[in-house]
Parts: sequence; C-alpha cells; structure tokens
Amino acid sequence: MPRAKFKTLTEQMFYILLCLSEEKCGMDIMEEIPARTGGRVQVGPGTLYNLLEQFVGAGLIRQTRAEGRRRSYILTQAGQAALKEEYDRLCRQAEDYRRFAPKEDAP
Repeated sequence: MPRAKFKTLTEQMFYILLCLSEEKCGMDIMEEIPARTGGRVQVGPGTLYNLLEQFVGAGLIRQTRAEGRRRSYILTQAGQAALKEEYDRLCRQAEDYRRFAPKEDAP
C-alpha cells in the first residue's frame, strides 16, 4: 500500500516547511537550511522548486508574492499541522530509541 503523500516528511521537506514559518523566497530557503543545520542538509534548486509546487498544490504553503521570477511563500495552517505532526513522529522515534536501544556497559 503506497504511503499517503506528505504523511511523513523527508528531512529536506521538514526544513523547507520549518523555514516557511516566516515568509521567504526560494533563494532564502536554499541559504537558510544549510545555515540552520550546520551544512548537514542541503536543498538544490530542482528539489526545492519541485517541492514548493507540490506543497502549494497540497495546501501546505501559499504563495504570498511574485516579483518577476522571485516568488515568496508562507506556511498555511495545514502546513503548520503537517510540520507539528512530523515533529511529534520524530519525538516518538527518539523516545523509542531511548527506551529500547541497547545500553552500553558502564565502565
């Protein structure tokens, strides 16, 4: 059974939505994600603009401005809910790890 679109988010999706808690354009997002993650997460323009289009179509973000080719976006309530749902899912995974991962032997 295929997973529902955006039921779980990739790391890149998560950080794009997180950045859009404030209005930003694509270039701002591409610069902000590596800055927030210490360079651990990068998003290329093809991936970014494809995801932005999909997020708009799914109602997770909305376009706020268009100046020439520069477009700005912000989270919708549905996007905020999806971001929070993903955060909660990740917290449950981390808690499961803390409870069930093998413990290192104390010296």
